[in-house]
Amino acid sequence: MTLTGRAAAAALAGIGVILIFRVLAAVVAVNAAILTMIAIDLLLAAPVSALRFTRTGDATVLLGGTARVQLEVRNAGRRMLRAGVRDAWRPSAGASPHSVSMRVPAGGQAAMTTSLTPQRRGDMQAAVVTVRSRGPFGLASRQRSRRVPWTIRVLPAFPSRRHLPAKLSQLQRLDGQHRALLRGPGSEFDSLREYVTGDDVRSIDWRATARRGDVTVRTWRPERDRRILMLLDTGRTSAGRVQGIPRLDASMDAVLLLTALATRAGDRVDFLAFDRQVRARVVGAQRPAVLAAVTNAMALIEPSLVETDAAALASVALTTARGRSLLVLLTDLNPAAIEQGLLPRLPLLTTRNRVLIGAVADPAVDEMAAGRAAADEVYDAAAAELARGERRRISMILQRSGAQVVDAPPAKLPGELADAYLGLKAAGRL
Repeated sequence: MTLTGRAAAAALAGIGVILIFRVLAAVVAVNAAILTMIAIDLLLAAPVSALRFTRTGDATVLLGGTARVQLEVRNAGRRMLRAGVRDAWRPSAGASPHSVSMRVPAGGQAAMTTSLTPQRRGDMQAAVVTVRSRGPFGLASRQRSRRVPWTIRVLPAFPSRRHLPAKLSQLQRLDGQHRALLRGPGSEFDSLREYVTGDDVRSIDWRATARRGDVTVRTWRPERDRRILMLLDTGRTSAGRVQGIPRLDASMDAVLLLTALATRAGDRVDFLAFDRQVRARVVGAQRPAVLAAVTNAMALIEPSLVETDAAALASVALTTARGRSLLVLLTDLNPAAIEQGLLPRLPLLTTRNRVLIGAVADPAVDEMAAGRAAADEVYDAAAAELARGERRRISMILQRSGAQVVDAPPAKLPGELADAYLGLKAAGRL
């Protein structure tokens, strides 16, 4: 049972009556009247136990997007339901509205729609539905909370999706250039056509020629079934925030763009998230399902406040990528972590694989390095220059060790990483 604001208002009115008459009988009469109306409210309020709840709506949403979940209330009782219904979600869900008023006739049903704008990735579950069934006077209500399960998976944001059409256009031009250049022996069979002057005689398909009665040659295209292993570092350095978002989330955006581009290019993409153990794995998925599988796997990943085990990372990478592959490692160019962890193991990775490293740079360091107006800004600029120099030094060491490095701010990293991938394809280095 709960009392409403009307009960408080009735009590204040009763106090006024008591002060006017100033007799014991007035006190008794006022209290009796209020208690009687409260009892009638509780007696005539529709029972909450007779209500049935069901949910429908979105099961997934991108971080920063909006999902809608509908809660349907069916009144299986014999009385009109006058109630306030509150659908509770955790604060980071950004739920709106929090509660609504309903009038549901006996045997009828009504619904409330909640819009959710989540601020964090992961599985977001509904808390409880609380119903306050009011009586005819509105002084008291029956209250009960029910759990009506519903889970929404909040997927990583994909703001770099806007770059995908331009990158696919570059890929198509690249594919067309290779097709025009490849005559005769190539890497992957494309189609048959009639022989024209200038074709390499070694490209003649004699069986097709015999069947057609005309000289037929084979055409070739660049090999498409390349293997790409995306490695996402989820160690302590991924927890740092750049421009208000964790480095891990910025790296996820780059992973999604490159995965979408590579699968459209016909390459095979696998994914591992690792710090001291495998946090997520997508291996052997069919090309049409790879992007969805990687997005879903990354939704539940959070940074681990431990140092990434580079030796174990190299071992897992080599075990997963058994053939020659492109290894794309999303990590931070932290000097201590790179020099003591990744650098000694890098030769193992570059022996038979191409290694591409993507790192999230902080634009605030560049802004700090440009400050010269006051003495404290000069000291800040000196510290920023030292930090930038260390990143450049680490980048050069990695490149001399056989890796290609892309170090860019969060907004530019996905596009520049995709350009590096396209450059490798154009140069035939995959």
